Amino acid sequence: MTDYKTLIDAETWAFIEKTNSYYPPDTIDYTVPQQRAIYDRMCREFFAGYRQGVTAETTVIAMPTNSIPIRIYRNAAPDKAAMVLYAHGGGFILGGLDSHDDVCAELCARTGYEVVSVDYRLAPEHLHPAAFDDVMDAFEWAARTYDCPVLLCGDSAGGNLCAAVAHATRGHKKKPIGQVLIYPSLGGDHSRGSYVTHAEAPMLTARDVEFYKHIRTGGMNQTGDITLSPLADADFAYLPPTVLITAECDPLSSDGEAYRDRVVAAGGRAWWFEEPGLVHGYLRARHMVGRARASFTRIVEAVSVLGKSEWIW
Repeated sequence: MTDYKTLIDAETWAFIEKTNSYYPPDTIDYTVPQQRAIYDRMCREFFAGYRQGVTAETTVIAMPTNSIPIRIYRNAAPDKAAMVLYAHGGGFILGGLDSHDDVCAELCARTGYEVVSVDYRLAPEHLHPAAFDDVMDAFEWAARTYDCPVLLCGDSAGGNLCAAVAHATRGHKKKPIGQVLIYPSLGGDHSRGSYVTHAEAPMLTARDVEFYKHIRTGGMNQTGDITLSPLADADFAYLPPTVLITAECDPLSSDGEAYRDRVVAAGGRAWWFEEPGLVHGYLRARHMVGRARASFTRIVEAVSVLGKSEWIW
């Protein structure tokens, strides 16, 4: 058994307890509408507001068969080296423009880049590949609309979607300039690594991961589908420079390590950092936990550096 009493510090435990007070660990056993209501309330409780100089506009990308809601964050002192396309977490069934509103606003404030958050369709109403299709369409829109390069960034489920788009756009004339993946779910081997040692981690368990995958696929076996599990790809060549930041106390952490190893083995640039003692979902803790604050600074630096086509790792 992993001893989380020694791995996790008092500040992080306070964050876990606050989260659990709004989003109890057994929420996964509720109906999806109930889960969404609980999750949305929890996100509101952690909302940190906007920094001065950041504005947001909510609009849609009109597609032939559906419209994709987006929120565009702009900085009063913009850096136009790149724009950030952000895909939120939430297990492919939760979240939207509001759940990660302050995260995107802070990324915009601290990097100067314009940030576009994508409100992709959620399961079970819209099974895979609906979410992937929406983020892919949003990338195509951004590539057409912006004169600057597109940088992909996402957390958890959003990290999965960003990586899948990166794999799908290697031949694009305006392929992503880089990707920053925050505790992403990439379809790794569930029989080893963090999936075993942190199967019962606070905030996210291996059972939770399986549940979200089942809901996303409708229970269909889609083994080998790269748009579902980027780690299933046999070819990791020509991917954009990639920074992966994971939490130590998270069953998904080994996905970051495995993805880093495969990109590097294929001759690409990738850096993986596992945040000691942190748990899944710690972006919401960036203003109350020292370790999470330091990690978010790492994330901001990664976005800033990759957006300028630089590499410091």
